[in-house]
Amino acid sequence: MTKKTILITGCSTGIGLVAARDLRQRGWHVIASCRKQPDCDRLRAEGFLSPLLDYRDTDGITAALAETLATTGGTLDAVFHNGARGLPGAIEDLPTDGFRDLMESNLLGWHELTRQVLPIMRGQGHGRIVLNSSVLGYVPMRYRGAYVATKYALEGWADCLRIEMRETPIGISLIEPGPITSAMRRNNAQQFHNWIDWENSPHTDSYRTTLVERFAEEKQGLDPFELPAEAVVAKLIHALESPRPRARYRVTKPAYIMSVLRRVLPTKTLDWVIAKG
Repeated sequence: MTKKTILITGCSTGIGLVAARDLRQRGWHVIASCRKQPDCDRLRAEGFLSPLLDYRDTDGITAALAETLATTGGTLDAVFHNGARGLPGAIEDLPTDGFRDLMESNLLGWHELTRQVLPIMRGQGHGRIVLNSSVLGYVPMRYRGAYVATKYALEGWADCLRIEMRETPIGISLIEPGPITSAMRRNNAQQFHNWIDWENSPHTDSYRTTLVERFAEEKQGLDPFELPAEAVVAKLIHALESPRPRARYRVTKPAYIMSVLRRVLPTKTLDWVIAKG
C-alpha cells in the first residue's frame, strides 16, 4: 500500500512537532513545514521533508505545496493546519497592523492553503482537513482579543466549509484544545513586547501583575489542567483515520467545562466567571 501523505504546518515545536513524529511512526508520509528556515533544516536532519511555509506569504504557500506534491505524484491525503501565533494585549492597545498580521498568520493563510488543496482532494476523490482551533474559539478571555477573534472566525469559517463539503468525500474537523504544553507562552511574550506599548497603557498595572509576570522566566510552569501535546495528537489521529471523523474534538477539562458553561449560563454570568479566572 502507498503511504498516506499529510502536510502539517507549524512543526518547529509543540503540537506540530509531536504530530509529525507520531504520525510518521504510524506509517504516514509526513510533510513537516515550518515558518523559519533553521527549523526546517533541523527537521530535514530528522529525515522529514520540511518546506518553508509562512501563512503570511501566499507565494510561499504555493511553493511549499508544490514541493509537497512533487514528492507524492500530485496527491495529498490530509492537511493539519496547526501553525498559529498569539498577540496578547487589551483591544484598545492593539495596533491595527499587529492585528492584521495575526489574521494573516491564524486565518487568511489557512484559507489560502485550503483553497489550493481542495481541488487536489476533489480530483483524487478523498481528503481530510483538520484545523487546530482553541477553547478560545468559543469563549473569550481578557487580553486575548486578537487571538480570540482569529479563532472565532476560524470556527465559523470551518463550519461553513464543512457544510459546503458535505456532499464530497472531504472531511473537515476542528480540534479545540485548552492549555497544552508548547512554546506558545514564550512566543506570546515576544509578540506582546513587540506590539504592545504596555507601560503607557491604561492597563499598565494589570499587565504588570498578570502578563508581564507570567512571561517572566521564573513564572514559567504548567497551567492548571495542562496536558502534553500528545493529547491533541490523539484527537488528530481519530480525525484523520476514523471512517466517521467528528466535526469537533475538545481537549483538556477546561475545553469541556467552558463548552458546557457557554451553553447553560447567561452571557453576563459567563463574563463574570471568565473575568474571575
